[in-house]
Amino acid sequence: MLLGKVVGTVVASRKEPTLDGSTLLLVRGLDLDAKPTSTLVVAVDAVGAGVGEVVLYASGSSARQTEKTKDRPVDATIMAIVDQLEVDGAMKYIK
Repeated sequence: MLLGKVVGTVVASRKEPTLDGSTLLLVRGLDLDAKPTSTLVVAVDAVGAGVGEVVLYASGSSARQTEKTKDRPVDATIMAIVDQLEVDGAMKYIK
């Protein structure tokens, strides 16, 4: 899983039918200091995340391991909403 922050939404009125009803969010990668990286992905939201939230997301074949994304053409899925991030005893992020 990777660390990221939801920075926007994506609307696609025409898409693969198996993605109908899926929420697509724009996620920017974060480093371990919770600072933005250049990584930007569109991810299917499996947990009800919103813009501004720090999340864990999976990419590649791991992104298709949730009930919501099983056997669907997705390359990134938001799997968790982060409440806090601690690195080497230092709190880097608190919701």
